[in-house]
Amino acid sequence: MSKATTAERALNRKGGTMSRLIKTLFGFYPVLLPLVVVGVVLCAIINSIGATFLQSALQIISESWQSGNWEAAQPKIAQLVTTLACIYGIGILSSLFWNRAMAIVTQGSLEKLREKMFNRMQDLPIRYFDTHQRGDIMSHYTNDIDTLRQMISQSLPNLLMTTIVIVTVFFIMLYYSVWMCLVIVAGVVFMTFMTKLLGSNSARFFIAQQSELGVVEGHIEEVMNGQKVVKAFCHESAAEADFDERNEKLFEVSQKANMYANILMPILMNLGNLLYVLVALAGGIFLALGVPNLSISGMTLSIAVVVPFLNMTKQFCGQIGQISQQINAVVMGLAGADRIFELIDEEPEADEGYVTLVNAQVNPETWEFEEADHHTGMWAWKHPHRATGEIEYVPLRGDLVMDNVDFGYTPDHEVLHGVSVFAKPGQKVAFVGATGAGKTTITNLINRFYDIADGKIRYDGINVNKIRKADLRRSLGVVLQDVNLFTGTVMDNIRYGNLDATDEECIAAAKLAGADDFITRLPDGYDTMLTGNGAQLSQGQRQLISIARAAVADPPAMILDEATSSIDTRTEAIVQAGMDKLMEGRTTFVIAHRLSTVRNSDAIICLDHGRIIERGNHDELIAKRGYYYQLYTGAFELE
Repeated sequence: MSKATTAERALNRKGGTMSRLIKTLFGFYPVLLPLVVVGVVLCAIINSIGATFLQSALQIISESWQSGNWEAAQPKIAQLVTTLACIYGIGILSSLFWNRAMAIVTQGSLEKLREKMFNRMQDLPIRYFDTHQRGDIMSHYTNDIDTLRQMISQSLPNLLMTTIVIVTVFFIMLYYSVWMCLVIVAGVVFMTFMTKLLGSNSARFFIAQQSELGVVEGHIEEVMNGQKVVKAFCHESAAEADFDERNEKLFEVSQKANMYANILMPILMNLGNLLYVLVALAGGIFLALGVPNLSISGMTLSIAVVVPFLNMTKQFCGQIGQISQQINAVVMGLAGADRIFELIDEEPEADEGYVTLVNAQVNPETWEFEEADHHTGMWAWKHPHRATGEIEYVPLRGDLVMDNVDFGYTPDHEVLHGVSVFAKPGQKVAFVGATGAGKTTITNLINRFYDIADGKIRYDGINVNKIRKADLRRSLGVVLQDVNLFTGTVMDNIRYGNLDATDEECIAAAKLAGADDFITRLPDGYDTMLTGNGAQLSQGQRQLISIARAAVADPPAMILDEATSSIDTRTEAIVQAGMDKLMEGRTTFVIAHRLSTVRNSDAIICLDHGRIIERGNHDELIAKRGYYYQLYTGAFELE
């Protein structure tokens, strides 16, 4: 979908976004936010009434000065001043309260929205992250949240206050003269039309700006991650050109957004000045023609009515100008809110599984598995049969069967065609084939990062669609080609495989993976702090920690996706010895370009364009003198 289409769709939702945002804020703070609204309304009314009282006081002083009857006016003036002081005192306290409370509402709401977004991200399928740039996703937490912060903390309260002032002043003007109010109404209708015309154009481009800003940040993040590649291939000029192209698109939509936004206020201010002149002319004409005044107060139309009315007209038009200033921030905030809600509304990863993984023990009387209430070191699938209501406990063994599986990442492009694979408990199964043959895809289907289009996958005789995804993945240890280490100590990163593991178990896992030797030579050993994805470690050392992390999870099945691809030959021998121990008694799926690492596999499956072309152990495939034989002898090379 194009950016323009996305912007138009978001613009159509703008009214709904505002309604949802307000409901969300009131949902977060059902008591405090209404009190804030009351405080803002009270301040607005006080500002309007205060100006009226001040005008009355000045008028009494002026009349007293002209008549010379100063003493008679003093009680009235004192009463007005006292009333005015009380009014403004209440206004100051009210303003202090709502400003402090609004800070709590703003930051608290943003905290909860960030939490909602992050929690939803944990529920999204891998497909979402494969199809969205990380920089664009991060933009939700930075730019979109920041524009929303400005809208909630400043624009919405000011908009509410200004609206209340306008309404209050209008009713006061209505109190003075209905006829002149009709002139005001005509002017406001025209101003509203201009605001809607220019504001809708501004809104469309502000929404596009937020979207393009996410694209630019995604591109920057991508280039920064690949900076070594950019410099290695002297690709700096091309990288600059790619960035300039995206930056130019951001500039174009931002320029148009701000152009429409910036011309709105001068137009409204000049319309306000024109309206002031029209009211003055109307007042003069009414006075000259002796038009009877129509007002709530019943006052006769005179200079004493027209002059205060003109002052209120000036205040009224000024407040409309204030509204135009807030429109930009409101539109940008709504654009950010729309993107935030879009992420929150993303469909979570579907999971209809009801078979769970539980601690198990053997009943000494029946010699059958049953659920244990403590950690026993044995695991079983708790399988409630929906037809009979009977609960069956199936021991977790790692017996996996793929039966005639078809799969494609998109409906129109199939990657796997009729793939059938079986792995008995404790077997080591290796996948061999060129890049794009479907090796990694098979492992993605085993742990249900993606769901198959056709066929069946059974784990310990249970259809994997019946197994809850979290429990399925808990039973599988994974070592990926691309290592991800998190900010924390080496011990923390190893324990990530099993958060309940003790220090001794983590150290044992590191020794098993062959990582203990280099870890103990680090400045703080296992307490060494890692940052930047373990940038201070070599690629091989990072991979060893990743293998130790899988080892501490102690799963019955392992998936090793090019686990030794980034390790030198000497380190590979160390790692391979540790991994052989790690794989003992476990069903293991191995993807490797180095055929030396799969010689001892129980089964080697050769893939080509998503189809299995050969299967057997090393000796059987060598004897066939087919695809594997030619790979092994160097007649073919993996690409």
